Amino acid sequence: MVMRDLRYFGDPVLKSPADPVTTFDDSTRALVEDLLDTVDIPGRAGLAAPQIGVGLRAFSYNVDGTIGYVLNPKIVELSEEKHEVMEGCLSLPGLSFPTVRARRATVKGVDLRNEPVTVSGEGLLAQCLQHEVDHLDGLLYIDRLTPEQRKQALREARSKDWFWSR
Repeated sequence: MVMRDLRYFGDPVLKSPADPVTTFDDSTRALVEDLLDTVDIPGRAGLAAPQIGVGLRAFSYNVDGTIGYVLNPKIVELSEEKHEVMEGCLSLPGLSFPTVRARRATVKGVDLRNEPVTVSGEGLLAQCLQHEVDHLDGLLYIDRLTPEQRKQALREARSKDWFWSR
């Protein structure tokens, strides 16, 4: 079991769109194993590769006892019905803010054999799918906040010892 160190807000890898996975070899298998090991801690719902410093389109999830992963995920369906949920992020520890998300989401991608994978969910799983795909697109949940909330989030982030000062 390999627990990878997390990257925190301010690290450029978190704001860069991730590259597609193009090789399905031992290094990709090791990345998936690390993502699965690192998300397999109570209180963790999802983890994107950039959060462990890898700029590839891969994420793992751990919601209601279901643990899995998706390579090269794309959101293919979002419900029109939205709701505001409290959202946090492993890359912004100790912060949480109300974030608007679709109630249901579907992601399509591939597995380690480059075979199609579809993951659909509602509630926390839908929130997780949207959150992790955002990471792969170089977005953080605070980018979705109102200007006032974002200002508050940035102020709070700058006061944390994990914040990367530039």
